[in-house]
Amino acid sequence: MDDKDESLRKKSREVTVFDERLHQLLDDMVETLQDSGGAGLAAVQVGVLRRVFVTDIGDEVVEYINPKITERSGEMLSEAEGCLSFPGQYGMVERPSHVKLEAQDRYGDFFETEGDELLARAMCHEYDHLDGVLFCDLATEMLDEEEAEQWERQKAERRGTARNKARTARSRSRRKR
Repeated sequence: MDDKDESLRKKSREVTVFDERLHQLLDDMVETLQDSGGAGLAAVQVGVLRRVFVTDIGDEVVEYINPKITERSGEMLSEAEGCLSFPGQYGMVERPSHVKLEAQDRYGDFFETEGDELLARAMCHEYDHLDGVLFCDLATEMLDEEEAEQWERQKAERRGTARNKARTARSRSRRKR
């Protein structure tokens, strides 16, 4: 795997100014992520070396500024993982099934959150980007073309199922009000 862009290997800098430029960056990142169908996107992937990433696993978009992982726990899961910066390339990567993280929102307010399984994986993957670490650095094996195509189909099915579950949960929540 060649590194198409050396900036992906650089460590991102902390955000110190929470202004309209940051808001525009976040809006653009969310749009790019949703257009791509991915689970997460780091600012470095769009050429901005700032500690910012967004996730969307089907239930909601979350923006993370200056994130810090405070806990990695649960079972370590080895699963096929890809990256929007390396389309069609996948590798088996071991990640924790549960992650706690603290970050700031677009206005600079601090928050804590946690994620399981796919969200935990996305949080770890994007967090690694902020330190110049790529999934291929952590992969125990890279998948061949046939395995990658099979993984693409399975991923699309899981994303569709996750989105349907999220819609159903939101619909139930609205009915209870």
